[in-house]
This record gives sequence, C-alpha cells and structure tokens, in this order.
Amino acid sequence: MSQNTAATGLQGRYATALFELASSADQLDVVKGDLELLDQAIVESDDLRNVLRSPVISRDVQANAMAALLDKLGVSELTKKTVGLLCQKRRLFVLPGVIKAYLSMLSAHRGEVTAQVTSATALKDEQIEAVTGALKEVVGATVKVDLNVDPAVLGGLVVKVGSRVFDASLRTKLQKLELAMKGVA
Repeated sequence: MSQNTAATGLQGRYATALFELASSADQLDVVKGDLELLDQAIVESDDLRNVLRSPVISRDVQANAMAALLDKLGVSELTKKTVGLLCQKRRLFVLPGVIKAYLSMLSAHRGEVTAQVTSATALKDEQIEAVTGALKEVVGATVKVDLNVDPAVLGGLVVKVGSRVFDASLRTKLQKLELAMKGVA
C-alpha cells in the first residue's frame, strides 16, 4: 500500500484497516462498490444522516437500522462487519470520512489522481472526456474526475487536484474585473 495517503485520525484508522482487509481478501473493488452505494444513500437520505450523527439514537437502533440498509443494498460481509463495528464502538458518525479515506487510498494504490471539477451546470459526456484528457496531460497520471455542480460559478470550471486549484470560473473573472475597476476609480 502507498504510504503517502492522507489517512489520518479516527476515520483514517478504520479506512486503513478496511483497506488492508479488503486487499488481503482480494475484495478492493467489491468494497469500493459497497462504499459508493452507501455514500449515495447517505447523500440522499436525511434520516440516514440523522442515524449516523445523532448521539441520542441508541447503539442497538443504529446497528439494526444499518443492518437493514446494508442487507437492502446487498453489500459484502466485510463491509457489513466494518459498519457493524462502527455501530458497536459508537463511531458511526465517522462513516462518511471512512468512505472518503478508503476511496482515496484505493485511488493512490492504483496510481490514480482525483480531480474535483465544479461547473455551473452538469457537463456533457464529451466535455467530461475533454476535461479528463486535459487533466491527464497536465498531471501525468490517470485522473478520476469527481463532478460537482455549483450555479454560483456562473460559467467555466474550478478544478482542484490535490492542493492545486485551477479557477477558470466566470465568477472569479468578474471578481478580478471588479477589483481592477475599484483600483482605477
């Protein structure tokens, strides 16, 4: 496993343990699919986010709710055991961080770089391919694009790769123009 991954803190420890178990069981992609399904469920459900975060929900209620969800999603035993452990230890609130850290470790393990691309509207497939191709040339590695839509961007793109940000948004250009005009007046 690559040691340059940023798996720190509580979620990093759980993600590292899950990654190592999945790797030794040759289930890296199975667990990745499980976690992506789980992440999507978390994003889409206010009730699920409440179950993850609320300290007043008992350990048993959390465990039963998560077991029912995981059965419905059809995830692997390894993922079920990991989420069960989080419930048992009252650490379910770190699950979103565990998912993010695991996916990050997997990308690093494969030599992939993740780029967060924010646009004002959803990009078409050919635009996504063009952005991915351009980023691959700049970064020099396989690039996984994480797409976000933020109407406040107005137009153009904001691309974040690691700690580098490429801001070609209309919003930023207008802000720079406004500052330049204030300096002239």
